[in-house]
Amino acid sequence: MTNFNYSKAEKLKKETEIALLFEKGKWKTCGNLRIIVLKEKPTVSIEQAKFGVSVSKRYFKKAVHRNRIKRLLREAYRLNKGLFKETFGEKTFAMLFWVSSEIPAKFKEVEEQFINLCTSQKRP
Repeated sequence: MTNFNYSKAEKLKKETEIALLFEKGKWKTCGNLRIIVLKEKPTVSIEQAKFGVSVSKRYFKKAVHRNRIKRLLREAYRLNKGLFKETFGEKTFAMLFWVSSEIPAKFKEVEEQFINLCTSQKRP
């Protein structure tokens, strides 16, 4: 049985971790999704994978719309966590962004783009 939880320990919340992610992370883009990933290195030790989402106030002025997109992104991660960890590694910090001004109509669109992002980054 696979673990579909998105526990509190997995959430990227600490300001220092987020700052480190922006300072040393690598950006990857696929469709309307953009991700910044920091894998464990000798100078940076990461106990477990941490994941966060962010939606720009620039594109979505209303909090209702931002929160909906964040919920969809978190759900896409939660359901496809195995694929994400297989692609980016077990010990990573990652933050996912929605980079389009269009609100996704259905969850399936977001999930497909998330899967495309993960599969396009896989190493052969």
